[in-house]
Amino acid sequence: MTPPIRLAHDDDSGPLSALIAASFAEYPGCVFVEAELPELRRPATAFAAKGGMLWIVDGPDGRIAGSLGIVPVPEQNAAELAKVYVDPAFRGAGLAQALFARAIDFAEQGGFAEMTLWSDTRFTRGHRFYEKLGFMRWPGERYLGDASESWEYHFRKRLRPGP
Repeated sequence: MTPPIRLAHDDDSGPLSALIAASFAEYPGCVFVEAELPELRRPATAFAAKGGMLWIVDGPDGRIAGSLGIVPVPEQNAAELAKVYVDPAFRGAGLAQALFARAIDFAEQGGFAEMTLWSDTRFTRGHRFYEKLGFMRWPGERYLGDASESWEYHFRKRLRPGP
């Protein structure tokens, strides 16, 4: 059974940062630099300010087992996923799918035609998961210029027929 999903609070900052730092550490060359992610200081406020939502699944001992955020991108008629992370101890248990279902509901209720996301080129496990959910990788990459020298792939998923 999937643990309960709740909306993020600003005081989730520390445990959310720990989850993301641990996820980055799984990949060579990926380093977590808190200053590069200012939205983590007040995560609920940051997502709400963009008209989005950030969901959290609490794990044991005050840790966060998983997270997924979404924000509208009206000029693209899309909703963009962000902060999609699941603690390795909870992978394969349906947690990510449950979080993703919340994002689909958000996007469909907003009338968006697509969901989009950017993912570090090194996060191959995540890419397989996104493709399993129906996302397609789009041509091109973007460079972030961060401490990890990250390049990202762009993924998109059509939600409803467009014009």
